[in-house]
Amino acid sequence: MKIRPEDALNYHSMGRKGKIEVITTKPCETQWDLSLAYTPGVAVPCLTIEKEPETVFEYTAKGNLVAVISNGTAVLGLGDIGPEAGKPVMEGKGVLFKRFADIDVFDIEVNEHNQEKMVEIVKAISPTFGGINLEDIKAPECFYIEEKLKELLNIPVFHDDQHGTAIISGAALLNAVEITGKDISKVKVVYNGAGAAGIACAKFHISLGVSKENVIFCDTNGVIYKGRTKGMNPFKEEFAIETERRTLEEALVGADIFVGLSIANLLTKEMVQSMNNDPIIFAMANPDPEITYEAALEARQDVIMATGRSDYPNQVNNVLGFPFIFRGALDVHATAINEKMKKAAAYALANLAKEDVPESVKLAYGGADLKFGREYIIPKPFDPRVLTWVAPAVAKAAIETGVARTKIDDFEVYKTQLDIRMGRSISIMSNVFRKAEKGEKTKVVVYAEGENPRIIKAAQISLERELAKPLLVGDKNKIQSIALKNNIDVDGLTIIDPNNCEKFEHYVQFYYDIRQRKGVTYDAAVKLFKQSPNHFASMMVKNGDADSMLSGLGFHYPETIRPALEIIGKDPRYEVVSGLYIVSTKRGVYFLADTTVNMDPTPSQIADITIQSSNFVHNFDVVPNVALLSYSNFGSAKGETVEKMQKALKIIKDRNPHLIVDGEIQANVALNPQVIADTFPFSQLKENGANILIFPNLDSGNIAYKLLHSIGGARVIGPILLGLTKSVHILQRGDDVSDIVNMTAIAVVDAHRKESLIN
Repeated sequence: MKIRPEDALNYHSMGRKGKIEVITTKPCETQWDLSLAYTPGVAVPCLTIEKEPETVFEYTAKGNLVAVISNGTAVLGLGDIGPEAGKPVMEGKGVLFKRFADIDVFDIEVNEHNQEKMVEIVKAISPTFGGINLEDIKAPECFYIEEKLKELLNIPVFHDDQHGTAIISGAALLNAVEITGKDISKVKVVYNGAGAAGIACAKFHISLGVSKENVIFCDTNGVIYKGRTKGMNPFKEEFAIETERRTLEEALVGADIFVGLSIANLLTKEMVQSMNNDPIIFAMANPDPEITYEAALEARQDVIMATGRSDYPNQVNNVLGFPFIFRGALDVHATAINEKMKKAAAYALANLAKEDVPESVKLAYGGADLKFGREYIIPKPFDPRVLTWVAPAVAKAAIETGVARTKIDDFEVYKTQLDIRMGRSISIMSNVFRKAEKGEKTKVVVYAEGENPRIIKAAQISLERELAKPLLVGDKNKIQSIALKNNIDVDGLTIIDPNNCEKFEHYVQFYYDIRQRKGVTYDAAVKLFKQSPNHFASMMVKNGDADSMLSGLGFHYPETIRPALEIIGKDPRYEVVSGLYIVSTKRGVYFLADTTVNMDPTPSQIADITIQSSNFVHNFDVVPNVALLSYSNFGSAKGETVEKMQKALKIIKDRNPHLIVDGEIQANVALNPQVIADTFPFSQLKENGANILIFPNLDSGNIAYKLLHSIGGARVIGPILLGLTKSVHILQRGDDVSDIVNMTAIAVVDAHRKESLIN
């Protein structure tokens, strides 16, 4: 991936200059808002904090605010380019904090080389922040600055150039040693580059089990040995050893591991060939490694290779560390980031690499088959699970070591909160999982696409969590082979092969009976049930052999919904079935219908869709507040759509007079109860606004949810089919394992509700 200078300059200068901005988190639209945000209202939290200093975390942004501080003396691979020239990097660091962990950042560039003065400056501004991230400060001054600030301050201080690389490479080292079957206490390690990162890596790796006696350090002057005077300092002296070896080439003979934090292309193929069996090479010079990936593999086929580059396997990228380490530390108001917290982060990353990789992560990396092994020893930076593995591990270590000022009582809840914070999970799903897991009777969910590895994994998770009793439709031998290849345990999962099912003829006869006057012959029914898992799964639900059905990963929408309509059928109370999406934003959770089925519903069909949707949201313990959307507010404009929604409202009120519903209303007004209260005080929506949005036609509903998902960054679940007699729901082609598990929980709770209504 070639980046031209003009591309980089354009990226940083287009539109709003730079890469960051400050936004407000509270309204400031009225005189009342202004009085609360500033004077006189602001005096109240000020005086409260004066009396109780710890409440600063409650009434200010301190608890989610990190300072990225640099003097520009060691910027990336650019050297001492000064604070102004280093500012794009510090802004970039702020982008990564926000993107990966929702942490706010002020980047602060300091024009100061004196280490004592740097300490004074950072100490003086520290009350503003919940943590300090030191960045791009040259060695050896960086060691003193960090250690002194850690002594003086009661908030986390973290020099990422040292510890970030150390933690990520430490995780990779743990897994590389495991894969090669080597004993970490006996491996011989050569470090090249005795700057901040190199020394920090060595110290951290030793804390993970590497024996200091087996370490050789090299710098630009060769091996660091006892008695050497050239280019030495106290930090290098700590690693000086008694040895006759003087060059990197000599040091590498018989070595197990090379850790490079130096310059490009200094490691030769011959040096690699002189290393021990299964050599582990971490060539982390940026932007070009000490040896290219291709050259290392040409030298040795048994090599495990990691670099700092994203275009090679095993990228040692600091973004896997600092956002999540700070997230965990900030969430318990930690006073420091200590060694146990760093080790907890490394072990969390190492363990995560052994887990199955979500399909969304594979797609983000070109569909690569990512699996624990020589070319996958650390997670990818865009793996969303890094947050929920590393941050909780760090927070827990902070609590255990006594540096946390607050506690986390339930780490599973905390993990869910982290996902919600990043817009990756929907808060109300916790109620659905609780209901599914605690149902009086375990519901049977049939997965029509039982040969899909994501389906098999989701079924395994659903069984382990006791969400449901999963049934996989497909060839048993093929499913078992796929499961074995993907390291999925299928013990306890029931596999139904249509070609060997004892009820096959019964299913075929039933289908023939209901479709014989629709052009279906018996032979055609036999062929259909052998070839169409959706027909087979639908018949299982219809026959009572399953309570719910999920399908859609590999099918077009009509291919899934048509068999369900033909076999299971529409609830006789309704004219139509409809499709609903759950849309989660940072502002709240909304239910949108109809988004997938009815092109231009009539007023009575709009009423059906509304009642179906309002009944469904009770599964989430949500009180439905329904808005019938249009381009008009209560008759402010005329037109067919306006009249349709007005007629629909009358029908809904007749059928369910207690439902909170109003319209026709514009979408922006429906979501703003203050505007409704001020302008339309007669409306039932003036208290809370709407959480169910009913669209006048399929165009508007489908366009709206896709725009929210694509441009607005909303998290969506669905489509959920409403109005059938049994529980059937559709999966989307891009759904990941977690999405399928979410839909499984919804299917189970929906099946319980439908059963209770019948009984």
